[in-house]
Amino acid sequence: MTSLRKPVAAAAVALAAVYVIWGSTYLGVAVAVRSIPPLLMLSLRFLVAGAILYAWSIRRGDRAGDRPDFRQWRAATIVGALLLCVDTGLVAWAVQRGLDTGLAALLCATIPLWLVGIDGIVTGRRLSAGTVAGMGIGLVGVAVLVGPSASHLDLPAVLAVLVGTIAWAAGTIYARSAPLPRRPNVGAGMEMIAAGVLLAIGGAATGELGRLHPTQVPLAAVGAMLYLIVFGSLLAYSAYGWLLRNVSTTVVSTHAYVNPVVAIALGAAVLGEPVTGTTVFAGLLVVLSVVLIIGPPKRRKATPMPRPIGLATPALADFSRLAA
Repeated sequence: MTSLRKPVAAAAVALAAVYVIWGSTYLGVAVAVRSIPPLLMLSLRFLVAGAILYAWSIRRGDRAGDRPDFRQWRAATIVGALLLCVDTGLVAWAVQRGLDTGLAALLCATIPLWLVGIDGIVTGRRLSAGTVAGMGIGLVGVAVLVGPSASHLDLPAVLAVLVGTIAWAAGTIYARSAPLPRRPNVGAGMEMIAAGVLLAIGGAATGELGRLHPTQVPLAAVGAMLYLIVFGSLLAYSAYGWLLRNVSTTVVSTHAYVNPVVAIALGAAVLGEPVTGTTVFAGLLVVLSVVLIIGPPKRRKATPMPRPIGLATPALADFSRLAA
């Protein structure tokens, strides 16, 4: 009995970490970008986290048979650009403009919708009725979020986050067949490093260096940066990778509809963000759409981890179960 409880307890702790930490990264970004320009903030986050993860993981596993080469670095750069530069960069930019973190998280929860949509276009795979229904409900939820009743919203910020979610979906689909390292932590570290370099270039090109004043950065922003590096980019991803190796991907994928709830709660409690009836209704529609697309959690044996694809979401990248 004791031997069974330990894996269950470990899985519960890892799942709770993914739920809470990834749901709280929106709050961390909001605090950090108050004093640090968004692209440079993310560049530092991913360069530090990526270097630590790469240095730690490159000396483990199949070192001789899985040495990163130019093709793998190129693939990691493409994935990192789509997931971390475009998606995470646009989210940070939108939050800096004043978009509520809870709303940003809800918009990011539509990633499974774009995943199955793009996959259907690329492969021509016929989708199941439940998946199609989920996509339709998700689009209605987005329409409610940004409809006439939400005229106070910053439309460019909303559109930026939606463009970012589409980029994340495209990067995930590309990563399925990209020549990435077989060791997922190595691939994730490479993607973070590449994204950090690209974000630094983007920050310099957009004049963020002139708006960065290190001596004026408050402790709250420094703490938020450290939290994003240590917890958001290292601990949570490590917990996520462990879950994929030991727990059903159906259970792991539930983070897609728990993270927004955590983000909304923290945004309201810490930042005083309003939670309106429209937000709640639209949020329920988005979460329902994700449940229909991914499928509800079921009690079943752990399934083998899908092909390692670095930071892209393996639990959401296997579309075979979504076909009719």
